[in-house]
Amino acid sequence: MIDPDSLLIGLLEQASYSTQEQDATTYLVQAMRSLGYQQAFIDGAGNAVGILGEGPREIVLLGHIDTVPGIIPVKVVDGQLYGRGSVDAKGPLATFVAGAAKVGALSGWKIILIGAVEEEAATSKGARFAATQYHPEMCIIGEPSSWDRVTLGYKGRVLVDCKVSRPLAHTARPEPNAIEQAVEFWNAAKTYANTINTDRERAFDQIMPSLRSIRSVDDGFTETTYMTLSFRLPVDVPPDALKAALIPLAGNAELIWRGEEIAHKSEKNTVLSRLFLNAIRDVGGKPSYVYKTGTSDMNVVAPVWKCPIVAYGPGDSSLDHTPEEHLPLEDYHRAIDVIAGVLRGLTAL
Repeated sequence: MIDPDSLLIGLLEQASYSTQEQDATTYLVQAMRSLGYQQAFIDGAGNAVGILGEGPREIVLLGHIDTVPGIIPVKVVDGQLYGRGSVDAKGPLATFVAGAAKVGALSGWKIILIGAVEEEAATSKGARFAATQYHPEMCIIGEPSSWDRVTLGYKGRVLVDCKVSRPLAHTARPEPNAIEQAVEFWNAAKTYANTINTDRERAFDQIMPSLRSIRSVDDGFTETTYMTLSFRLPVDVPPDALKAALIPLAGNAELIWRGEEIAHKSEKNTVLSRLFLNAIRDVGGKPSYVYKTGTSDMNVVAPVWKCPIVAYGPGDSSLDHTPEEHLPLEDYHRAIDVIAGVLRGLTAL
């Protein structure tokens, strides 16, 4: 039987950038089989799926197996495990796999473990497929929260690709060129966000705009500027509302919207959150809650499953996507015990 550290190290050694996850999903399926999962397979979307138990009640532990690009040599230094995905989010995923295996099958429950593909892409292919396959009573999303914290919400998101074109003109002419017109739209979008954010102190409640890319080209007759903007959205500003506000500000820019996700905020007082509070205390922690300014597969499945849902996993989320991504193994071990405690608590429900 594979031990938890070897499980995670082996998973980190399988590069799995979005849309290139097959080696990692194959590895994880084999690992789950060795850990005693009654079923372990790759589903129709390419997700790695493991199932423990045959009960009528379902709980889904949904992590993601893909990572952003970047090679970080896998190594342990002073108890810190380095590697791309150690925090975001193979560490939380391995926590789920090891924690569920530690508990085994539970009477009356089916524990469904999913290593989803393409979470780091705007497609969220794995989670969207899983949302059509299961009907869980509860769901845990695998994302770094620190081992003693539980994430209750994620902001929404929308991306917009902008294209501004105009005939080339002499630089001495007074009208704004394509670059300036694009920048005017970006400035107008920021002004709109600042207006909405007035008196909103928490980042979770604000619109957070960012300029992702901008470039300009010309063919000798027409100049064109391409720009991509991203907006992180609060619960009360869904993507459609943002679009309605920004379209009139765009002038002659062509806009293509994508990556739309609605923000989600879970209640604190649910059966699932109480299970986590008890489990964290049992491991010696002082539990707390956090709301994240990014997005996750919670945004995808929460509106479909409409069940108690939180995100959990060891790791410092400020290390997500960075060259220094690493996970304290001690926190990983504690998180495994927390997940095991949460699952054991199901038997009392």
